[in-house]
Amino acid sequence: MTIVEFSKDEKAILVRKMQAYFADELQQQIGQFDVEFLLDFISKEIGPYYYNRGLYDAQTALNARMEDLQDSIYQLEKHTEFKR
Repeated sequence: MTIVEFSKDEKAILVRKMQAYFADELQQQIGQFDVEFLLDFISKEIGPYYYNRGLYDAQTALNARMEDLQDSIYQLEKHTEFKR
């Protein structure tokens, strides 16, 4: 898996959100440079877990749709003497 790269604008939004979190929840000020390093760490080390979870959720949704499609096709089947 390649590392997720954010656009300059996306990264700026994420940095602001992380700075606000540190200030509001932890009562600590953290500079942009430090937040960017933390964001890079999270993207590299923790991001793959979120990425994989997203893939698993997509597979689950796709499997449910495929089962619905198989049921729909089965309902279209005409009765014959041949049995599977």
